[in-house]
Amino acid sequence: MNKPQSLRSALTKAVKYVADNPDRLHLFVDNGSLVATSAASISWEYRYTLNVVITDFSGDQNLLMAPILFWLRDNQPDALQNDAEREKLFTFEVDILGNDRCDLSLNLKLTERVIAREVDGTMQVAAVDEPKVAEEFWTVKRG
Repeated sequence: MNKPQSLRSALTKAVKYVADNPDRLHLFVDNGSLVATSAASISWEYRYTLNVVITDFSGDQNLLMAPILFWLRDNQPDALQNDAEREKLFTFEVDILGNDRCDLSLNLKLTERVIAREVDGTMQVAAVDEPKVAEEFWTVKRG
């Protein structure tokens, strides 16, 4: 699974609090399942909830949520485009510790595809990137 580390990297680059306090960012894979069919290949899809916990957060929560949404746009575009899926894609809980600090628990419903095939008697396994979405899909037209 590549998406947890990819999100960690994106948050470290985009959120000063995370960059300055890497020990306050915790990632957990919950409710994971592996879905495969009886097709000729043994390719599969990981389905899981990525629980992102940030402790003692003292920054602007909007500056944390925005990079996650940008990351989801590139890494889970199918869910953002689907009315039913986007409602469950990103949920959160906040434990308010004081006037200036909180613990955040963010839950992202993610999938990752893996292609596995035999080539010349050798098994080859590779993670598959998300399909690219046309930029026009994300652009709001103003009249």
